[in-house]
This record gives sequence, C-alpha cells and structure tokens, in this order.
Amino acid sequence: MQIATRPVSASQLAALTTSLRHSTTDPHAGLFGPDSLSWRINRESILFLGAGRASLLQLAHPWVAAALEHHSSLRTDPLARFHHTFRIVFTMVFGTLDQAISASRYLHRRHGAVRGKLPQPVAGWPQYSPYQANELNALIWVFATLVDSAVVAYDAVLEPLQPAESQAYYDECKRLAALFGIPSDALPSDWSGLQAYLQSTLDSPHIGVDDLARDLADGVLHGRGTWIPVTGWYRALTAQWLPDPLRVAFALPFGPDEQSAATRALDRIRSLYPQLPRPVRFVGPYREALARLAGRRPGPLVRASNRFWIGNSLTMFRPDAP
Repeated sequence: MQIATRPVSASQLAALTTSLRHSTTDPHAGLFGPDSLSWRINRESILFLGAGRASLLQLAHPWVAAALEHHSSLRTDPLARFHHTFRIVFTMVFGTLDQAISASRYLHRRHGAVRGKLPQPVAGWPQYSPYQANELNALIWVFATLVDSAVVAYDAVLEPLQPAESQAYYDECKRLAALFGIPSDALPSDWSGLQAYLQSTLDSPHIGVDDLARDLADGVLHGRGTWIPVTGWYRALTAQWLPDPLRVAFALPFGPDEQSAATRALDRIRSLYPQLPRPVRFVGPYREALARLAGRRPGPLVRASNRFWIGNSLTMFRPDAP
C-alpha cells in the first residue's frame, strides 16, 4: 500500500500557533476559557472511562503500535507515559495561551524523534514501511480517537450532548488540533463528518491489529507495570465501546458475563458520579485553571488531584521541561 505522507514541519506548526494567537480573545484564559464546552467536558474525571477505548483505537493503527513499542515507556513505565500525555493535553486545554503553545512546541520536538520502520507487514502496510509521529494523517487519527472517545464517555454517564453541542465542541476542538499541527482544513468539517472519517478509516487497509498491538493492549487493560488495578468491568466497558471488528481483533471477551458487568458498572456510575464533590469529580488541572483566573494559588486538594492525573502538583511546564 502506498500512501502520500504529509510531515508537519516546525514552520507549519508555527504558522498555526500564530493564527491561534491572533484569534484568541483572552490569552490568560487560554484557547477556550471557563464558558467553553471544552472546559465543561474535559474537566470531568469520568472521561477516564474512555481512555481504554481511545488507546485501543490508536493501537489499531500499526504506526502507533510500532511507535509506542520503540519510542515510549508504555511497557517499562506506563504510568509515567499516562502522566506525561495528560500533562500535555491538560496544559493545552486549561493553560494560558503561552502555556498551551509551549506544550505544542514541546510535543512537536518530542515527536520529531519518533520515526522508524514497521517490523512486519500489518493490514495494508508492507514490512519495513516507514512511520513518523509528526505526520498529518497519523496525527488526525490520534486526535479523532481522543475527541470521539471523550464524547462517548461523557454521553454515557452525564446528560448527552445535543447535536448542536457536539458540533460546537468539535468546532472548539479544531483549535486544539492546531496545537498538534493539524490545520482545520485537513479535518472533516462537522461532527457527522468526523464520525464518517472514523468509520471509513476503520474500514480501510490503514487499520490492522497484530500480535504487537494485542500485547500492548493487554498491558493497558490489565495495568501491567503500574500499581493501579484495572477492574474487569473496565475491560468489559472498553470492549462494549469498541467497534465489533476491533473487539474481535483484540481478542476481548464480551459474552453475557462481560455485557452484564458493563451494564451494572454504568448504572452505578450514572447514579453516583453526579453526586461526587467537586474536588473529586473535576480534574485538578481544571480547578488549577479556575484558581489562576481568580488570582489564587492552587490549594492542597488541587495539587493532590494533579499528582494523580499528571504526576506533578502543577500542570503547566516550560518547553524545555522533562
């Protein structure tokens, strides 16, 4: 299979971030601000329910699986990778504009070193096909799985977004996409188009699950290498939310027992989650951002939440941070 690669250069990213600077009305509030759907949705801890789904959708792209195997700590220190990823994304969503752009530049530099060749043929990709992380099509796939999985989790537990809200959220997410190096004209124009893109990509020869992807997915769904237990109901819920072909390809059991476990878990979560106190329900980086806008220092509960989500007491970092 031949595919025209479209690397994202530092100059292209700079052009996108310059455009964001010109279109952001309150740089101190960041790309979105407290009245945005992006803050309303991404503040919810419950989005973690969709993390397994997003991870497996991404691993179904052979480029992603190979890159994670050869260029990440997913096997040796998966918790560190989890913290690092969330720190970048939360900075982009809740940080000031300068902080969000710093995270963008940092991610682009890190991605610049992520390149190699597929060790074996997968789906439509021949053996030794080159891959690179700063490539537009790969970036779009990862971005789309993150956005879609967040909405799947949100809608499953809270009041589902209305069609107009889904579209408005997606329009906001196009600004986030620019921080990954994705121009808006490279994305589907609307929410239904994003759904069509996901389905067409899943049906394409670009997607395929091999032994490497299955092994990495098994590690993710069993918390291998971490102290965090991954429960059976979480694996069942992840299986329920995956497209049928991928559920089979990843060899995820989803018989009557798993279906019952997923249903019971969602019923309990829907009942209990809205009653949680704000320090538990809303992620620390969101509450840190509220403190910033109010001119306050983040309190101890915010810092404790941040340590869980991002491994640091404060979200934001400079471009040269480790």
